[in-house]
Amino acid sequence: MRFRTTQIHGGVEPDPTTGAILPPVYQSTTFVQPSVEEYMAKGYSYSRTANPTVRVWERKIALLEGGHDAAAFGTGMSAINAVFMAFLNAGDHCIVSDVAYGGTYRLATKIYTRFGVEFTFADTSDPGAVATAIRSNTRLILTETPANPTLKYTDLAAVSEVARAQGIPHAVDNTFLTPYYQRPLELGADLVIHSTTKYLDGHNATVGGSVVSATPELHEQVAFVQNATGSIMSPFVAWLTLQGVKTLSERMDRQSDNALKIARFLESHPKVTTVRYPGLESFPQHDLAKRQASGFGAMLWFEVEGGREAGIRIMDSVRLWTLAENLGSVESLVTHPVTMTHADVDETERARVGITDGLIRLSVGLEDADDLIEDLAQALERA
Repeated sequence: MRFRTTQIHGGVEPDPTTGAILPPVYQSTTFVQPSVEEYMAKGYSYSRTANPTVRVWERKIALLEGGHDAAAFGTGMSAINAVFMAFLNAGDHCIVSDVAYGGTYRLATKIYTRFGVEFTFADTSDPGAVATAIRSNTRLILTETPANPTLKYTDLAAVSEVARAQGIPHAVDNTFLTPYYQRPLELGADLVIHSTTKYLDGHNATVGGSVVSATPELHEQVAFVQNATGSIMSPFVAWLTLQGVKTLSERMDRQSDNALKIARFLESHPKVTTVRYPGLESFPQHDLAKRQASGFGAMLWFEVEGGREAGIRIMDSVRLWTLAENLGSVESLVTHPVTMTHADVDETERARVGITDGLIRLSVGLEDADDLIEDLAQALERA
């Protein structure tokens, strides 16, 4: 099946008992066993380990990413934590993209370093820098592309080749582009991580995460952590995400079209000093973005004259753009990463990777692009 068909029908079958077209929400803690000898005959025993509704979602996202199987988690951060736990032990080393979600940075530097895990935040846009960062104890490479919030791209095929040559698993956070626009496993990655909270849900209704594995062996390691830590996605969240993903391609296309119009408007505005959107020819990695993905996504950022103070005035003056930390929803959101999503990243590290105090991040929604542009225009007048 092609992508649009799979996002609707993949992994889903009519309920065998009633014929319901939507999978039921199996809101049950435990599952009755026929006998001791037939324990797990129906595949389920306890919802921390596996749940029928959650399994439908796991099959769906595995199909969409082209992976062997998937494990679903309560949040995107619990999905990243599961990958860390599955592949890193005390004394191991992990390479992470130097620009990544602030929660990833916090988990690595504030939690895992306490247990003797070492991290290098490398410029993964340069495969040579990744190769140079590898040590004898490197056990995982985690890249985020496009990166949050600067949208820096990693050449996934090139980094996967570096990782494969050393026998190191390469995990990719594919939250920003989703499998509709970017297919990391086809480019050589071993694992794909999602915050399903974002585009896969698309409606600001849930928090969740998923890890798709390329092989049975990798999936077994991640699923073991899912069960051992009790971090599985809830059945109702899985059910809601299954409904949200049915319109993923339509939402992504419309949101990306809106984002390009808004980026072009901002690029032409006299008060805007910098605009970064992968669909603009001025984007430093525009050619890689075209080659690696089938779409540019709906995330962009900009800076204005007057720096931080002017940027804050803009964010406090918009009416249609909601000031909030999420992204990927049907509603357009504006975020100040330094204050919000990346507040826990050390100031010197933010400066090093280009997360400036005046950076304004936009997650473009499904509203009429002209309304969104008019709202930005009146806010820019107040800057």
